[in-house]
Amino acid sequence: MSNSKVFPDAAAALHDLSDGISLMSGGFGLCGIPENSINEIERQGIENIKAISNNIGNSGRGLALLLKKRQITRAVCSYVGGNPDLEEQMLAGEVDVELVPQGTFSERIRAAGMGIRGFYTPTGAGTLVAEGKEVREFDRPCLLELPLEADFAIIKAERGDTCGNLWFKETARNFSPLMAMAGRVTIAEVEELVEPGGIEPENVHLPGIFVQRIYQGSDYRNDIEIPVFADPNS
Repeated sequence: MSNSKVFPDAAAALHDLSDGISLMSGGFGLCGIPENSINEIERQGIENIKAISNNIGNSGRGLALLLKKRQITRAVCSYVGGNPDLEEQMLAGEVDVELVPQGTFSERIRAAGMGIRGFYTPTGAGTLVAEGKEVREFDRPCLLELPLEADFAIIKAERGDTCGNLWFKETARNFSPLMAMAGRVTIAEVEELVEPGGIEPENVHLPGIFVQRIYQGSDYRNDIEIPVFADPNS
């Protein structure tokens, strides 16, 4: 390989994962999830994972594959709806779930990537979200929120070059750039791997400095949630 960042497949790129890791995974629902990396983690049987992701999978897919194998023991997320596996295990006490308001979730990840040691927000003040957190009065009560970081971040982009520069398709970008900045090791899978210059500089959504490993994935399903509407005539 001409570039040390480039790996031949998911197994090679994820070779050093181990039990007990913290793992950020990009995706909103099933949009933009790193399918190949998730499948590889399931295959490896890594256990006791702390998963940080918007909703830890959906409809039995995505990170829900790891929930089904009882590989996740702690989850930090903003949404449980649509994920019966997480709901069931949370209610049974099998997975410790920290629910974080979605805006706070994003900002905590951004803070980690930017080196910000904490920030105050009114979101959640006076609710269960405030339990155990410092509250400070500004124009209104605000909670001190701390950054979210992870040992590994797995993300997926439509196109990437061998230097790790990435381009995401539309809303599939979602949390992935922030997670790449907050992960100690970021592993990006792409549908198309190109040489440097294959992405116009002004179209780079995430600079390669935030990506330590990259590989071209395969057999993407690119699942999305299909809304089902009741027949108005029924």
